[in-house]
Amino acid sequence: MARKRDRGFPADPEPLPVPVVDNHTHLDHIGAVLPDDVPAPTPAEHLARAAAAGVDRVVQVGCDLESARWTAALLSPSTAGSGARVDVSQVLGAVAIHPNEATLHAGVDEVGPDGLEPESEERHGTSLDDAIAEIADLARRHERIRAIGETGMDLFRTGPKGEAVQRESFRAHIALAKELGLALQIHDRDAHTQVIEVLLADGAPERTVFHCFSGDAEMARVCAERGWYLSFAGPVTFRPNDGLRAALAETPRELLLLETDAPYLTPHPFRGRPNAPFAAVHTARFMADFLGADLGKLCSEISAASEAVYGNW
Repeated sequence: MARKRDRGFPADPEPLPVPVVDNHTHLDHIGAVLPDDVPAPTPAEHLARAAAAGVDRVVQVGCDLESARWTAALLSPSTAGSGARVDVSQVLGAVAIHPNEATLHAGVDEVGPDGLEPESEERHGTSLDDAIAEIADLARRHERIRAIGETGMDLFRTGPKGEAVQRESFRAHIALAKELGLALQIHDRDAHTQVIEVLLADGAPERTVFHCFSGDAEMARVCAERGWYLSFAGPVTFRPNDGLRAALAETPRELLLLETDAPYLTPHPFRGRPNAPFAAVHTARFMADFLGADLGKLCSEISAASEAVYGNW
């Protein structure tokens, strides 16, 4: 009889020698991807498990209206999005309208190369301008929101009309990040040329992060020349991704960040299982092994780069 596949979280790893930051995670989404027989931890439980493994700080990302509101509530000392109290000293926030959300707010329902029909929800009844205005208000009112993101372009999920909407939404988010002096977190899927084109035309914010970097070594060099930060997630551990590992090798340590994008992109050998901030440890260890770097020193460099982008927790 074939062994039943484990669909729960990866096992707890050996703790890191020096704490690191998971600079892009979606705590509010983790429960939604769990099988019915896997209990959903609270945000406080996720943060405690991560801290025990050596991931002692996170950036919680809200990239639609509901998630952005949830993120703002989580960052309040007296409330949390799930109703469970958390230690807010472990959490900073980022908020934006994701590029795929932008097309829906604009009423664009094109099928992209992914072949999937977009699905509008009640929140998409808000106009794109009004949705971005709410993001701006949340960012202004909450000191612990330190980034505008994830924003950018995703040409895997839309066609020419959606591309035009995403471009303008991206430009609005860039302007907002610069106005508020916040970092920018970029979602770039099948849109490397277009994203860089917009950044160069409009002027990138002082602290610009390519979330879940997916480019090659040449793109990594282009980004490094401009001081843009590259954040690596589980895909850098996947066997086919030699080009991504080449990009990692080209990334200056002072521009190197680490993330989970939990609950997605769980690192090898746990791919296909739900991700969580503690699992950033597996990616950090892989990166150190691949680079031939001392693990503690690499963790210190990642932590320093994270603080350079987001400030103190």
